[in-house]
Amino acid sequence: MVFGVRGVVGGRPGRYVECCCSVGYQSSVTAGTIFQDTRKPLTVWFRAMWAVTSQKNGASAIGLQRVLGLGSYDTAWTWLHKLRRAMVRPGRDRLSGVVEVDETYWGREEENVRGRQMENKALIVVAAQEDGEGIGRIRLRHIPDASAESLMPFIEEAIEPGSVVHTDGWVGYDPLKRKGYGHRITFVKGQKESASELLPRVHLVASLLKRWLLGTHQGAVSREHLDYYLDEFTFRFNRRNSRSRGKLFLRLAEQAVAVAPVPYKSMVKCFAKADGANHNI
Repeated sequence: MVFGVRGVVGGRPGRYVECCCSVGYQSSVTAGTIFQDTRKPLTVWFRAMWAVTSQKNGASAIGLQRVLGLGSYDTAWTWLHKLRRAMVRPGRDRLSGVVEVDETYWGREEENVRGRQMENKALIVVAAQEDGEGIGRIRLRHIPDASAESLMPFIEEAIEPGSVVHTDGWVGYDPLKRKGYGHRITFVKGQKESASELLPRVHLVASLLKRWLLGTHQGAVSREHLDYYLDEFTFRFNRRNSRSRGKLFLRLAEQAVAVAPVPYKSMVKCFAKADGANHNI
């Protein structure tokens, strides 16, 4: 028989644990979730999740630190990245129907760089499902370049085979038909309409993404962690029509216990820690 027990440590309530009488095994109820090894009460985590989901544009690490009264910026930053990993539902459905796909850049303007070349910018591929004249669900990913070798794995993971993929005439999309997709090509060069008019959905998503990165996060997003910010934007965008912020909180809570724990060290290998910072997360 398995039952839950809450211990007492130093006169204060301790952690909840699951106990199995037959084998004498004990396990924390947070084991195997993003809350694993946390030293803060789950009620504080829930406040953090509510702060993230109840605000239309989300929360920055500085904002979360202030709201929760956390002593360390690093703690707020780490919590947000743990929550972003929970924003991708395991086994989520792929996009289907007609899906626009194109790339956009994130970063400072670069001189003497043409076309899809880049020096310091990050390249992001955007997939936006058509929903009548509007936009359905989306997918985003940071990719190293615009080659077919980078584009095709994203498309195969994000879009259901048999769907129609609508792109411009870039050669990186040439393998689509061989991969089992319909391919609608709209050549942008020489057209009277702009690219944003010919492929309106992906360009609108790209514009909203950049506005969000610059607004909520002040543009302070490193290339190493960009994919996790893209996951958060996708989570928010795909639930933008929800009338209840509580549903977003519920979805995040459900997924937080469904994804594997993320060790702090694996997240900060590229993150410059402040001297003397308190990493008690």
